[in-house]
Amino acid sequence: MSDVSDAVKIEDISTVKKKLSFDIPWTDVKNELDTVYRKVGKKAKIKGFRQGKTPRAILEMHYREEAEEETVSNLVNRYYWETLQEKKIPVVMQPEIEQKGIEAEKNFTFSATVEVEPAVDPRDYLGLELEKEEPVVTGDEFEAKMKEISQMFATMEEVSEDHGILAGDFVTLDFTGTLAGEQLKELKSEDYLLEIGSKTFVPGFEEQLIAMKKGDMKSFAVRFPEDYQAAHLAGKDIEFKVHIKGIRIKKLPEIDELFVKNFERYESLEDLKADVRKNLEEEKKRKIAASFERQISDRLLEKNVFEVPDSFVERQIYYMMSDMQRRMVSGGMDPKKAAEFSFKLHDQFREEATKIVMTVLLLKGIAGKEGLTAGDDEVEKQIREIAAQRAQDYETLKKSLEKDDLVDNIRNEILNRKTYEFLETKAKVTMIRNEKKGISEAVK
Repeated sequence: MSDVSDAVKIEDISTVKKKLSFDIPWTDVKNELDTVYRKVGKKAKIKGFRQGKTPRAILEMHYREEAEEETVSNLVNRYYWETLQEKKIPVVMQPEIEQKGIEAEKNFTFSATVEVEPAVDPRDYLGLELEKEEPVVTGDEFEAKMKEISQMFATMEEVSEDHGILAGDFVTLDFTGTLAGEQLKELKSEDYLLEIGSKTFVPGFEEQLIAMKKGDMKSFAVRFPEDYQAAHLAGKDIEFKVHIKGIRIKKLPEIDELFVKNFERYESLEDLKADVRKNLEEEKKRKIAASFERQISDRLLEKNVFEVPDSFVERQIYYMMSDMQRRMVSGGMDPKKAAEFSFKLHDQFREEATKIVMTVLLLKGIAGKEGLTAGDDEVEKQIREIAAQRAQDYETLKKSLEKDDLVDNIRNEILNRKTYEFLETKAKVTMIRNEKKGISEAVK
């Protein structure tokens, strides 16, 4: 068997793509072909010949195509994989193979075009100039959260007969829509509940109901948007007739000691407020951390420009589309429609996906240069934390992660987090304190 190095020529098509061209001597091809025919001969059942005793010429008459296909497969796999190992080529996708089959007494040639992980040498990553917001919860944010909690226990109350509809009211109404004198079934409803100001109806409809009272009837025209999803209504003037059957307002409870009785976990109003503040601070810390990491990534990308494998980008786009689909389904969208919608976003995700891939490769490169690692004990700790959050058995979760090859994902997440922390310790960070909504003060 010839040495692999003698049979291959490696060409750099780009920084992320290589072409491996192989020229395998006929003697090696013949040896492999003979081996395949010997294996075929042991199993072949041809009338007039004992199994295992069929002459080569007869085997070739019956099994030439299959034998040559197997020979080609064996040669391609052997030379390709041995080359990757010997040359330490970091391929990231299945190769594109080009070959024209076997010809007697001639060398067998084939090529394998592959994408490779680029050799990234991160630079200018120490001393980054960054800004970081202090996790201060403003009074407005606290009050908004307390109001959000009180909304969970709001009640609906009927209003007096002389109450004119206002933004925020909940109106029960009957309506019909007519286009060119024809009443449309899809624009007819009875006892329809509409929150005024929610903008859930066609633009211009809710505004027409302002100041109407219970029992009132009204006709008015609304022009549908040019890009309305129902093509037969897009850009058309629709004549509506409405009948107001009821008006209710949402009444929020007072947040006092009596309100706290809605919660078993709090003994006093101060306990509730303290927990709300704590949760707001933790939420703000998470948001600030995520924003800070994005800022680090942006600075790294400004200073490091390089090509990335398209297969990496496509894989990231797939993750983003899958996440979008999952969130839309959890929000109530039909799974098929969610899949169709997320697929349409493929090209829009490309720019962001490319940035994510570049950032991941940069972080990996920095971790390598700085000797940062994620040990098995850290991975185990992370898995135990995930198991606790999910109220799941540790061993069961670990086996599931190992089965789906997701343990390395956790290790990479840990390493990325440690790399961001390292970059922060080496950066020039200016703290920004938001005293009030919309007002910032730089604190050295």
